[in-house]
Amino acid sequence: MNLILLLAITGTLFVLAYRFYGRFIANKLKIDDDNITPAHTEKDGVDYVPSKTPMVLGHHFASIAGAGPIVGPIIAVAFGWIPAVLWIVIGGIFFGAVHDLTSLTASLRHKGKSIGELIERYIGAFGKKLFIIFAFATLILIIAVFMDIVARTFVSVPAAASASVGFIILALIFGAIFRADKVPFWLLTVVGVAIMYTMIYGGELLPLELGYWFWILILLIYIFFAAVSPVQVLLQPRDYLNSYLLYGMILFGIIGVIVTNPTAQMGNEVHFYAEGLGFLFPVLFVTIACGAISGFHSLVASGTTSKQIDKETDAKTIGFGGMLIESMLAILAVGAVMVLTREQYMASLAELGPVTLFSQGLGGFISSIGIPESLAISFVALTVSAFALTTLDTCTRLARFTFKEYFEKEDTRVHIVSENRFLSTAIIGVLSAALLLTGQFQELWPIFGSANQLLAALALLAVSVWLIKSDVNPIFTLLPMTFMFAVTLTSLLFFVWNNITAHSYILAALALALFVLAIVLINFARKSLREYNLFGGKES
Repeated sequence: MNLILLLAITGTLFVLAYRFYGRFIANKLKIDDDNITPAHTEKDGVDYVPSKTPMVLGHHFASIAGAGPIVGPIIAVAFGWIPAVLWIVIGGIFFGAVHDLTSLTASLRHKGKSIGELIERYIGAFGKKLFIIFAFATLILIIAVFMDIVARTFVSVPAAASASVGFIILALIFGAIFRADKVPFWLLTVVGVAIMYTMIYGGELLPLELGYWFWILILLIYIFFAAVSPVQVLLQPRDYLNSYLLYGMILFGIIGVIVTNPTAQMGNEVHFYAEGLGFLFPVLFVTIACGAISGFHSLVASGTTSKQIDKETDAKTIGFGGMLIESMLAILAVGAVMVLTREQYMASLAELGPVTLFSQGLGGFISSIGIPESLAISFVALTVSAFALTTLDTCTRLARFTFKEYFEKEDTRVHIVSENRFLSTAIIGVLSAALLLTGQFQELWPIFGSANQLLAALALLAVSVWLIKSDVNPIFTLLPMTFMFAVTLTSLLFFVWNNITAHSYILAALALALFVLAIVLINFARKSLREYNLFGGKES
């Protein structure tokens, strides 16, 4: 397979999907600018802030992307590039984009609240409690893991550390100038992006060398202030500028592929079993999450993104369009390793890991357009680490939201803490640091893939129930929901068995608990729909 042809075909499919299927879903959801968004109705100047479409898209894309659409697809190529590409294309269009847009729209119609609120209103209060506990625990795990990843990256690549610090300072200045509204937005963007790219080279000249635990302390302080500050101060401008790193990486990568015109060396074989991973079903569909469908996206869409959308029609661009951009990045990740033979790929993956393998592969393409290869590889690696940092503080803010939603209808003194963004964020930081210090996050992380896809299935379940009770035929969410439950429940059962045989009883118990959680929520949803037709509306 010629890589130019692969990119042309998949890119065309994504554009057509956005144009036609995205419009179909938007019409089904009755997206209309006459519906006033929560950014206006709940405006508080901290979390609820109406914002320009490019700013919100930048935040949303930066938050959902991270390293996910790179790491997952590259690992999944062990099953062959064909199943990986098929799942990214089919999953991205009919699963992920639908999941993201419907989650976002549902939140917009419910005061910018999370999927947990949707579950409470349409499935039951106890279901909400279970979902929020699950989501909160998942977010704490992500925060701990990403603190470790970012700190280790900064220690091993000091240039990435200094550039990332520079990005944060630039974002604060960019945000202040933007709020002053004295410079045209397009000009501010051009200058800001130009300075940001210059900082990549500056990072090479002035590497910031600090120890691992010193970086952990700095990151804890950073995520606290990032999560409690108004979104327009740091989160929006930083994510907006950072998104141009990823846009640039995708653009330069595609141009590099066109210039080099590489032909894939990897064969067309499909491997139904991969050593160290397992069987193609369900492992492929759990390994490739970001890029196809990821439950984490529903937390972002219904957590931070829905609180910033200025008008409802922006949801299609941000939810559906943002997912398809991520899918294109996943295709590029697969392409970066398709130029290797299977033997070379397996050896390099084991030796270098997926991020370094991707950085070298894509960096090689980018170097063909005249950029020194070492700088091109550093640019790709820095882009990935920058988005890991973005995911880190977005998760902290999301954890604060879920903590608040859990207690907001309780008549309890806990409100003093849950309603206070400073106290609740401090608690989240302490819990994440405690998990990091114990080292347990390394043992828990293997279950994240299944937990993440279970989040997607549960989000689609909640949205489907909402649509049915709103007299809308939910077939476009029911089909992906059914498939994702089949994937996650099978994956969890495999996980339980594998960990029992390996005597890892805690992990086996956690996987079994997630399996039971899914069954319980499915049963609650079934009971809540007794008087309703499966395809929308009450029974006559």
